[in-house]
Amino acid sequence: MPRRFRQVDVFTSTPYLGNPLAVVLDAEGLTDEEMQRFADWTNLSETTFLLPPSTPEADYRVRIFTPASELPFAGHPTLGTCHAWLESGGEPRDPDRIVQECGAGLVPIRRTNPGLAFAAPALLRSGPVEESLVEHLATLLGIPRSDIVDAQWADNGPGWVAVLLSSAEEVLALRPGVVDLDIGVVGPHPPGSPQAFEVRAFYPHHGATAEDPVTGSLNASLAQWLLATGRATAPYVAAQGTALGRAGRIRITADATDVWVGGDTVTCVSGEVAL
Repeated sequence: MPRRFRQVDVFTSTPYLGNPLAVVLDAEGLTDEEMQRFADWTNLSETTFLLPPSTPEADYRVRIFTPASELPFAGHPTLGTCHAWLESGGEPRDPDRIVQECGAGLVPIRRTNPGLAFAAPALLRSGPVEESLVEHLATLLGIPRSDIVDAQWADNGPGWVAVLLSSAEEVLALRPGVVDLDIGVVGPHPPGSPQAFEVRAFYPHHGATAEDPVTGSLNASLAQWLLATGRATAPYVAAQGTALGRAGRIRITADATDVWVGGDTVTCVSGEVAL
């Protein structure tokens, strides 16, 4: 049957310079197998399926699939799905606050003047990385161990391990080998630059290394780490996707209770799919 569909570019106001997301609206009745098959067919990093909420606190429920598996949470699908839901006529209970239900629980999203922003979820795993793994990370990234300033678990659903280098230039120069875990790398731009940090995200894919253009979940956990250790102050803007010819921009803000991860969203494809 035909179902409403959007393809949304996330963390950019200019189409085709961010991270694309496929969104199937009205996904009631689809089986897990049908969702997974369609997500594999789109061949995007994530495809989401909108469903009625199962709890009165939520405005909608979303299921998030990569081409290979389902995720409990992911950042750019959160913003892109909310954008598609609002654009297709969704009306939140609170006009300034949308509540998304996903595998990780309830995620607050707010409208800000520059765009949507989600509250960074609590980390499932944090803390320092053991030295043997730091040495392994250096080998995977093709750099000396001495280039790694610090490393931290930054798992908020996707199981990121975060690596801090001394500069954005070093981050952009990375040419990793075949990685065997999800690695997020961050380095500061010089003081006074429009962006405070450069971010790259590497993950294993079919026996090779893939790079995500712009990663909301990683930027959320990086922000929690960098702010808590005094390496960053909010608000700040991070750049991601530069090495891939993209221009992702992630806006980080913080209040007394939450770190907020925001960015622009734009619809690139609108229509129907047969599912």
